[in-house]
Amino acid sequence: MEAMAGDKFLQKFRLYETRSKFYLIGRDKTRTLWRVLKIDRMESTELEIEEDPTSYTENECQELLWRIHEGNRLTGGLKFVTKCYGIVGFIKFLGPYYMVLITRRRKVGTICGHEIYSIGRSEMIAIPSPIVWPNVAYSRDENRYKRLLCSVDLSKDFFFSYSYNIMRSLQKNITDKNTGQVVYETMFVWNEFLTRSIRNHLKNTTWTVALIHGFFKQSKLSVSGKEFWLTLIARRSRHFAGTRFLKRGVNEKGRVANDVETEQIVFEDTPDEIPHQISSVVQHRGSIPLVWFQETSRLNIRPDIILKPDVDYKATRLHFENLALRYGNPIIILNLIKTREKKPRESLLRAEFAKAIHYINKALPDDKRLKFLHMDLSKLSRRKGTNVLALLNKVASDVLDLTDFLHCEITTPKSEDASSVKGAVANSDDIESIEDQNLCATKLVPLLLQKGVLRTNCIDCLDRTNVAQFAYGLAALGRQLHVLQLNETPKIELHAPLADGLMDFYERMGDTLAIQYGGSAAHNKIFCEQRGQWKAATQSQEFLRTLQRYYNNAYTDPEKQDAINVFLGHFQPQQGKPALWKLDSDQHYNIGRQGTLTEETGRSFIKRSLSDGNILCENTIPVSDCNVGENNIANTELLPMQQLDDIREPSDSAPEIMCDPCSSANYSTLPGRHSISEERQNYLKRLGYPELHSSNFLDLDLFSSSGNSCEEEIFERSSLINSPMDVVSIESTTSYSEQGHTDEGRDDTDLSRSSSQMSDIRDYSDRFAHWVDNGGMLCY
Repeated sequence: MEAMAGDKFLQKFRLYETRSKFYLIGRDKTRTLWRVLKIDRMESTELEIEEDPTSYTENECQELLWRIHEGNRLTGGLKFVTKCYGIVGFIKFLGPYYMVLITRRRKVGTICGHEIYSIGRSEMIAIPSPIVWPNVAYSRDENRYKRLLCSVDLSKDFFFSYSYNIMRSLQKNITDKNTGQVVYETMFVWNEFLTRSIRNHLKNTTWTVALIHGFFKQSKLSVSGKEFWLTLIARRSRHFAGTRFLKRGVNEKGRVANDVETEQIVFEDTPDEIPHQISSVVQHRGSIPLVWFQETSRLNIRPDIILKPDVDYKATRLHFENLALRYGNPIIILNLIKTREKKPRESLLRAEFAKAIHYINKALPDDKRLKFLHMDLSKLSRRKGTNVLALLNKVASDVLDLTDFLHCEITTPKSEDASSVKGAVANSDDIESIEDQNLCATKLVPLLLQKGVLRTNCIDCLDRTNVAQFAYGLAALGRQLHVLQLNETPKIELHAPLADGLMDFYERMGDTLAIQYGGSAAHNKIFCEQRGQWKAATQSQEFLRTLQRYYNNAYTDPEKQDAINVFLGHFQPQQGKPALWKLDSDQHYNIGRQGTLTEETGRSFIKRSLSDGNILCENTIPVSDCNVGENNIANTELLPMQQLDDIREPSDSAPEIMCDPCSSANYSTLPGRHSISEERQNYLKRLGYPELHSSNFLDLDLFSSSGNSCEEEIFERSSLINSPMDVVSIESTTSYSEQGHTDEGRDDTDLSRSSSQMSDIRDYSDRFAHWVDNGGMLCY
């Protein structure tokens, strides 16, 4: 069985040149479709592209090339330049245009028969003929911009597909039938700016590939003697993208730094690579959506956090509105930063974040309120007898009860229908109809859809966040294998071999994302402890990674940020204007600017979009407030394909998020779950904290502990009056054990837990569900 009609997409190219033109010859995988693209080389500073509307056979294409060679024999004829596998884009600095090509690729995976590739090698080629090159093309600034662009290594952590919209989750591909230019404008296509000129010229995406930056890994695993394929994808947003200390918090359009969507796809192993069922689950990480930043310092390895007050939390509200549009409700926030510190840093953000969530929730109806869970992961990991992964896994399981995940059945048409489809494609001369993904030989019918998303953050959204995401992935994997009938139970124990295999996936993803944003591999202390690795070796590794991260943040990140800004089109060089490296720190152009875009452009003499990483253009279209997110339709257990055809997703690249005001609605205040002493409430009010009973808070920071950690906990609570950072932590008459399930025989402390503690863990799910239904704030 053929996977799909997608082999009719242009996948292999050969570039030829004459003195006056480039000729790019593209063909499909089966060598039955050949197309020609012409690029003018006599224009020194403008891009002139013409697409030949004719579809050629191989012999006809060879005849065409021979005629071009004969016609240009007096000026050197037709010369072969290079073979390639797609156009990354076109870019102009101060002089001529350049074309960026993929000259080597590597297959890294397959999703439902669609092949996924990474880049092995790329090449940048100047468009104009040397006889018309402007003098500025040889200038020092031009060469420096070229080096900046080339420093973005496309052979690392970029991937693409010719036939599958890898920039979107599997569920979004099912529920949203938009293709072509629309998908290039989404937030995860990193070469949106580079391809904009050719897409605007040709009004199609035939010759370009959409590059996704992040992480992709696919491998075959087994459970209960049955083999399956596990795919882990991390998509990094191009909006507000950059390095650790130069991109923090949220900008005024609700875009957060280090914004990454993680998708875990599971399907059974079949000989033809087309499974009968497939499952997917999506989670999100992103910087704390407050206006905050840190000044890079070569003398201070941990710079102070500077928090800018935002009275009505406009940017924070826009961020969560965007998440709701993308994923639906509920939005569940897992906040892992510290509660109390000798010198307040993270705890500053924790206090303000809780206030922001409370403020936003006051204007939302009950079913759309943000669910806020706080867990001081650093503190919990230091407690004796505490299995942090088991606790996180329990929380993840309860979150999955709220959000569910995608489960699809893959149907194949009858053989005669498949033959007619194949014939229709083969006889068609219309490239757009050939590229229509509705001609696929497989159809995905959703049986269960994900609704809402888990949003996890720590201070950098790297180390602790990755541990929590692994726990969520493990809980989801058990359920995915169960619905695919590959495992009898919907749970995978932490000590199971499959858990170790999944941990390797998430550890590699965490290292990759940490290098991209933080400059070093992730701190994997909890993973190392779970494997039982030697503690001294782990400490040495963590120390070296800390030094590496400090060095890169202090010395190499500014130039790396400049390269990202050029690649994404955040900065456009212009003759007579200051060069990029002569401007102030990139941080100052993204934090705290509340002026108009015109004022911003006038001040910095550059075209810069602070909202979504796009160059300012006249044809930007705002999102309609009538659009729906990909998951809002997930209210039925079975949703046939014909009901999904009209679902549309708002454009992620729009500069504004239109929403209906909620201030006029009357919302009732739900009573709190716990009674709070009047003295305690007055104390919290003096600190400026909200009334805790009116928002959906769950604080896991005050779990009671066993063993020798009790004295430490008593000391910390007694000193609470001296700390202004305790936003949502209050005394409670009900306590829970912070311990989850550990490997049998590994921890004597766990084996000696009292029966009352075990009872607390068993009823944890019921209390969690009650908290979600009734609102209020829970304290553990």
